[in-house]
Amino acid sequence: MSNTAPTTRQSGQQAEDSAIAWLQHQGLVLLQRNFRTPGRGGGEIDLIMRAADGTLVFVEVRHRADARHGGAAASISHGKRRRIILAARHYLMQQRREPPCRFDAMVCDGPLPEQGGSWQWLQAAFDAS
Repeated sequence: MSNTAPTTRQSGQQAEDSAIAWLQHQGLVLLQRNFRTPGRGGGEIDLIMRAADGTLVFVEVRHRADARHGGAAASISHGKRRRIILAARHYLMQQRREPPCRFDAMVCDGPLPEQGGSWQWLQAAFDAS
């Protein structure tokens, strides 16, 4: 058995798994995970979900071991938001019709809920303007 710490990618996947379970418990349905635009310099959306009212929810998942350096919410920079919006527009171009949409963030500073922490769900954390 290895005592090595998980990689950043593994930690990110674990946080996304936890966020998916939490959001599904709130009634959202997972449509897609880790949607990426083609090419360099594009964007990525961690989770694309649908709310009970039909709203398409683009979710950025952020987990930080602690709140130093501003914490998980503060780590969603202007550039990151711009790349998420770019990816959302690309995703919406593939849809027959454009449903109501919003950009949410799931943030956790400290342990994940499975280890005693908690998620903070920031609905409409930012907009596309």
